[in-house]
Amino acid sequence: MRVLVVEDEPDIASFLKKGLEENGHEVMVAYDGEIALRLAQNDPYDIVLLDLILPKVNGIDVCKKLRNELGFANPIIMLTALGSTDDVVNGLDIGADDYLVKPVKFRELLAR
Repeated sequence: MRVLVVEDEPDIASFLKKGLEENGHEVMVAYDGEIALRLAQNDPYDIVLLDLILPKVNGIDVCKKLRNELGFANPIIMLTALGSTDDVVNGLDIGADDYLVKPVKFRELLAR
């Protein structure tokens, strides 16, 4: 599975990349929303793991653009520290398929 990880924290991005690759996935990391959109436009991904608080273009806008402008129909899972009920509902309403609050349990992420 080709996975696009959109995460601006290098330690978290590295943890996700390493764990996903060890489980047989091909992973590309984008450290800001602008790069994420460029990568998603140019390469097919089976799933996007998307942080909300990002430089240049935030995760909400990335999700909206993926869905509405790029026609991205594959799953988007938000991985973020923002965990209020309003945050979760907003993320799902704008197009995310799932929403996980950091710190993420890696086995739970893989199960999704």
